[in-house]
Amino acid sequence: MYRDPYRRYRRQMRRAFRGRHGGYPVLFPIPYESLWLVAAAAFSRCAYRNRSAFLPFGVMVAAYVAAASLHSQHRAWWPMVAGVTGLAVFVLGIPHRFLWAKPAGRIAAGVLARAWEKCGIDRPAERIYATTVIAVAGGWLAAAIGAGPTEKPLPQIALISTVILGIPWWAHRRRRARVRALRTIQTWPTIAENMGLPGSRIASIVVDVWGWTARVILKKGTTTEQAISRISAIESGLGLRPGSALVIPAPNRADRFVLRVIETDPHAQPISWPGSSITSITQPIELGLSEDGQPVTVPILRRNVLIGGTTGAGKSGILNVILATLVECRDVVIWGVDLKGGMELQPWESCLGRPLANTPEQANELFRDAVRWLNDRAARKAAEGQRVWEPTPDDPALVIVVDEYAELPEESHDCADSIARRGRAVAVNLIAATQRPTQQSMGKRAVRSQMDVRICLRVRERRDVDLVLGQGAFNSGWEAHKLTQPGTFLISSPEHTIPQRHRAYLLTDEQIARHVPGCAAHRPTLPSTPPNAPQTRPQWPHSGPGGRVQVTAGAGTQKNAEDALWRALREAGPEGAPVALLVQVTGKGRTWVYERLRQYAAAGRVIQTVRGHWRATSADGPSPSEGTR
Repeated sequence: MYRDPYRRYRRQMRRAFRGRHGGYPVLFPIPYESLWLVAAAAFSRCAYRNRSAFLPFGVMVAAYVAAASLHSQHRAWWPMVAGVTGLAVFVLGIPHRFLWAKPAGRIAAGVLARAWEKCGIDRPAERIYATTVIAVAGGWLAAAIGAGPTEKPLPQIALISTVILGIPWWAHRRRRARVRALRTIQTWPTIAENMGLPGSRIASIVVDVWGWTARVILKKGTTTEQAISRISAIESGLGLRPGSALVIPAPNRADRFVLRVIETDPHAQPISWPGSSITSITQPIELGLSEDGQPVTVPILRRNVLIGGTTGAGKSGILNVILATLVECRDVVIWGVDLKGGMELQPWESCLGRPLANTPEQANELFRDAVRWLNDRAARKAAEGQRVWEPTPDDPALVIVVDEYAELPEESHDCADSIARRGRAVAVNLIAATQRPTQQSMGKRAVRSQMDVRICLRVRERRDVDLVLGQGAFNSGWEAHKLTQPGTFLISSPEHTIPQRHRAYLLTDEQIARHVPGCAAHRPTLPSTPPNAPQTRPQWPHSGPGGRVQVTAGAGTQKNAEDALWRALREAGPEGAPVALLVQVTGKGRTWVYERLRQYAAAGRVIQTVRGHWRATSADGPSPSEGTR
């Protein structure tokens, strides 16, 4: 028997050509090979590459074989098959909104929703298609079992139904995406050379509604950081639109990463807010949808939230979603600061625990009251021997929402810094929105480092990514400067450590106007002063109309300045006088004030209540200048 000596060589060459970019090689017949064998090989390769397209005919053949077998042995089973088909059609086809309308049907609707999601038919259009296929296939099978699969016109009905019902299957984007994904696996080695990742390979790939996800193994010595820096080259090599690829580092291996490709962007259109699903601040807040269409949630109890982004990026939209959810919770009180005259937070004022602060003086008063509540709660918990404050409708948590945090006055920055550092255990926290959270705009304090949840919308420059999300975020793949849609954001929190794009829900002014009246009636409140604190606000020396401090003539001299400083320290309440006020009262600089405070503290005459706040240890006694006469 003749054996071609070059057969093995030609097989190796064909396998090598299959991995080339551009598809499979063209087959040229040679004299000693049959043309029919060449045609059969080409057809088999094409059929194997597109094997998912033959699934409708596979279902038809399986139904025909089952009908022929049951018709000959169990002809009386056709009513049972018809009943099972009807039950399946009812369960698949019933609209879920009917079930959610009844309390008894909510559990069933939730179970069915999770079951359809596991089966990959969670979309309404897909469920309708699956219901139609089951109805037609089950009805034909029941008829074929009773009458026989060859009884006319059953064969014609089977063929026509297969072709008609196969059209949506052949045109479905998920099946076509799977074919493209399989071809990507085959051509990846050559593409990887052009992308700057030679020697890498795809280990597995999963196709979903919005695109596909691949697990890539890199060549030894190549790191995930190199793959992150080559995202633009990956998009070019795969023929993707800019911004559609995301490289996610593997948590346990430095030589592997997950490549996420979005072919159909779920964020292309604004996403309307579906309503709040929580009734307590102890539950996570749903902000929007991620790239895979799943809700993105984040807990904010005992956490400070920083929202950063350029003008028009959607900071107000994020605040509206958070406020719309919090006003549904009866165990949280909301205070608001909006130094743009109340333009952003004014629609929510009826749901706030106190009037909206829209001037610097009102902001200072609000933060002073917040520090009083913080100190009172800390003292109460210390007396009870407990370390954590659990919010209830009677003792709710306190959340202070600040729009344009950079515009706060100096005293408010001092108080906010104290709240950010000490408020976690007693459930007093901040939600701050600002355009560019630099150290200067955050008050030159440690507030930014205390932000547990960071939401970054579109920014103008790469360095702004690190300002919002933390040092080194940009080099780790958090590319917020590439966000284009308003309301699209990245979130960094203990639950969100992967740079995945999300889009916030959209609340229109009409939705807010309908939502607020229904929540305002049952909102809890907190008095401005805690029960254990003095009910009268300390009167600062030289205070004029509107609470503004007036420096008297001659206060700049050494003696008058020391007298004014001592009077302010003696008349300060339990929370102490802020340094900013002491500077205004004395007419001196901060260096002079701090030098005198250190001298008084060394002599035991003053103490620091919280950071930036001081008071005298005794309300009696002469001033230091009088004691030196």
